[in-house]
Amino acid sequence: MGRQRKRKGDPVHGWLAVDKPVDVSSTRVVGILKRLYNAQKAGHGGTLDPLADGILPIAFGEATKTAQWAMDCDKEYVFTIEWGNSTASQDKEGEVVATSDVRPTREQIEAALPDFIGDIQQVPPKYSAIKVDGERAYDLARDGEAFEIPSREVTVYEAELVNMADADHATFRVVSGKGFYIRALARDLAIALGAEGHVSQLRRTRVGAMDASNSITLAALENLAEDKDALLGKLLPLETVLDDVPQIEIDASDAAALKQGREIVLLPHLVEQWRSDAERFDSDRLALTQNDSKAVALGEVRAGRFQPKKVFQL
Repeated sequence: MGRQRKRKGDPVHGWLAVDKPVDVSSTRVVGILKRLYNAQKAGHGGTLDPLADGILPIAFGEATKTAQWAMDCDKEYVFTIEWGNSTASQDKEGEVVATSDVRPTREQIEAALPDFIGDIQQVPPKYSAIKVDGERAYDLARDGEAFEIPSREVTVYEAELVNMADADHATFRVVSGKGFYIRALARDLAIALGAEGHVSQLRRTRVGAMDASNSITLAALENLAEDKDALLGKLLPLETVLDDVPQIEIDASDAAALKQGREIVLLPHLVEQWRSDAERFDSDRLALTQNDSKAVALGEVRAGRFQPKKVFQL
């Protein structure tokens, strides 16, 4: 008897905004959902720490080609700093490395926050996935290696103190751009206040267009395991993470050419429409072509032509 062909799964495409629970890794969520959907391909659009909960974008099939846009889009967090102890990892899981009796007041916190809004320099935590000489920083940190991570520019659009349940805890809401670490903010804010502190609770409430309005819990998805149509009905379109990319509607013949990797000539009115949208979205040459409102390709507009860079086989 010949060898049985290995099952590859179903061609599932789209995004899923999963409300990840605490103590489950992003990689594990991907594995659970890939099996649940019997999907050929799946991945996440930006890691969420096991100790954090909230919105974790999961990409299936052709949507994985847009994962970078999910990672780069703005994100909203609600988190709590517990004053008194700083830890090696800047969260409640790490070993305590410093203590202090200082408890910042509301007035002191609100006076310090403006320095952390805008384009700022931030050193990522040593317990992070940043690569240092080819190694993950968290692996080096766990091995006790001495190393430094250079600072980098990140953007914080909004930062506010929303609650102080008691003198030991302060809860914040932050909207940030790509590459920003909440744990690093907690570290730096504590330093600015002459205090010690760590993140005791962290929830990501939004990733781009994904938030509470279109998310679903992992438990709810698992309850739909026997209803494939219901599971598929929870998927968001591939374009969900491309809401700030100018869109160009093309006809079926141009769509066929793009799917073969060929560039197309755009009609003048389409170029003008794209140019107007590009200015509004502060986009460079990027555009998303669609046919019958279905994504065809991501590419660049140059001299009246559209050159495909990522083609979607939907």
